[in-house]
Amino acid sequence: MIEDDLYQTLAKPSEEVLFKDKGSKFFGYAFPVTNEKQTKMHLENLKKQHHSARHWCYAYQLGIDSKAYRVNDDGEPNNSAGLPIYGQIQSFKLTNVLIVVVRYFGGTKLGVGGLINAYRTAAQWALENSKIVKRSLKHNYLITFDYKNMNKVMRIIKENQLNILDQTLELDCQLTIEVRKKYSQQIFDAFDRLFEVHIKKL
Repeated sequence: MIEDDLYQTLAKPSEEVLFKDKGSKFFGYAFPVTNEKQTKMHLENLKKQHHSARHWCYAYQLGIDSKAYRVNDDGEPNNSAGLPIYGQIQSFKLTNVLIVVVRYFGGTKLGVGGLINAYRTAAQWALENSKIVKRSLKHNYLITFDYKNMNKVMRIIKENQLNILDQTLELDCQLTIEVRKKYSQQIFDAFDRLFEVHIKKL
């Protein structure tokens, strides 16, 4: 069972894979992404790399708590490319991922069924050639306190092995910490109970 604050994504871009059918070539690629800007960058790079290809079809899914996805057939018949690619993202239970399949036309039409199979297979192979990792959803908090309360604050951080993202330790101290979603309420309460220590979610 996957806990509600864990999600699966790719550790790094996949190796290039190639599926062939009746002379057409389908190159599959999978990338970890966290925003639309990154998806556009990967697409632009592939269009330069495969400038003489006919189609650059893709699907991506972004987000953890609330997911957004997009599919694109890029000139292929409706739902013959983008959706089969997206189906593989769902089947591997991934998010924050982009899959692009680049097609070179081989002169023989494959029909909608042939296209669905080709795009789905290239997407599947790209994911099978990827390292899939589990990550946990994190919340960030800002803690503000006077220097005299440093030991109390640091004790909670040490006991819970919290990750400090940013710190300003002067007379007025500020720490930005990262907490796994599963433990966020418990950590918030621990700091909130401290006298003269303030915590807020970022």
